[in-house]
Amino acid sequence: MAGAQQAVVTTQGLQALLDALKARGFRVIGPTVRDAAIVYDDIASLADLPRGWTDEQDGGRYRLRRRDDDALFGYAVGPQSWRKFLHPPTQRLWSATRNADGVTVTPEPRANERLAFIGARSCELHAIAVQDRVLMGGQYVDAGYRARREGVFAVAVNCGTAGGTCFCVSMHTGPKATLEYDLALTELIDGPEHRFLVEVGSDDGRAVLAELPHRAATRADTDAAEAVIARTAASMGRTMRSDDVAGLLARNLQHPRWEEVAGRCLACANCTMVCPTCFCTTVEDMSELDGSATTRTQRWDSCFTMDHSYIHGGSVRPSGRSRYRQWMTHKLSTWWDQFGTSGCVGCGRCITWCPVGIDITEEVAAIRGSDKG
Repeated sequence: MAGAQQAVVTTQGLQALLDALKARGFRVIGPTVRDAAIVYDDIASLADLPRGWTDEQDGGRYRLRRRDDDALFGYAVGPQSWRKFLHPPTQRLWSATRNADGVTVTPEPRANERLAFIGARSCELHAIAVQDRVLMGGQYVDAGYRARREGVFAVAVNCGTAGGTCFCVSMHTGPKATLEYDLALTELIDGPEHRFLVEVGSDDGRAVLAELPHRAATRADTDAAEAVIARTAASMGRTMRSDDVAGLLARNLQHPRWEEVAGRCLACANCTMVCPTCFCTTVEDMSELDGSATTRTQRWDSCFTMDHSYIHGGSVRPSGRSRYRQWMTHKLSTWWDQFGTSGCVGCGRCITWCPVGIDITEEVAAIRGSDKG
């Protein structure tokens, strides 16, 4: 926001931020270490954060290791995104019961809890903006998504570490947060001094900051924060030219590379499960054996499953080649036609969590290398 206020807080101020959000009735969610990964879960104090941990990522590889400092946000991104909380993997839509008087249908109540996201990265905030456009921006609005999304308080963290599969600079989505946040932090560690430059992004953020112990930012603070962001931007693990990729893929739908990558692809759907912008779902009805009750549930689906494109007579995309092509061309090309934006934010999760290390940036480069357009 123009003329945004900047301040500096210590780790004590960060704890005060968590306390202030809880006092306002927010469910506070942030990064924590579980099952040898950094995941998003409920947090109560700084002790829950991944202090001193970082991640090593490459195609089909993710490992945690210790840092040589006490950074609280010294990692890239883990297997989860905020989509899990805004567009849950499974949600009941309605239930129905039958009795002597007939059938009663009860819609599932809308979410009413207010969510506070701690540590959201710029690529993830762009992903939330993409899902806003998909699920709230058109004629048909996902009411459940809107109910969860409208109350979010977002505390962004500007990235101080680039992951081995990150390419947000290529997609113009990071590493500095520029949208959809209430407060943005840049973590600064100079020897024993551990502080955070805070930038206000909304009136709500300004009101919360006023309650925290803080001091005004100095030129030295802002210069140090800019240096962190510049260093991260210069150390991306991947790159992908994105200015013409929509047209590139559109004119190469019969490229032999699709067959080559299909020979490796397991159609496991990992890439779509970890992607922060994917939104495909399916609906399942489950009934009691005696017919007394039924529930309808929505769950995540993937364009890599045979059933996803099934219509009367069979699947529209029966081969791995056609399903991988659908995923990649939709993400990078036809998403523009539908929603006016890219469906990729350069977080690199699809590369890291692919069991065989298929790399979307490598696939684009291979098609570009023999493009006749």
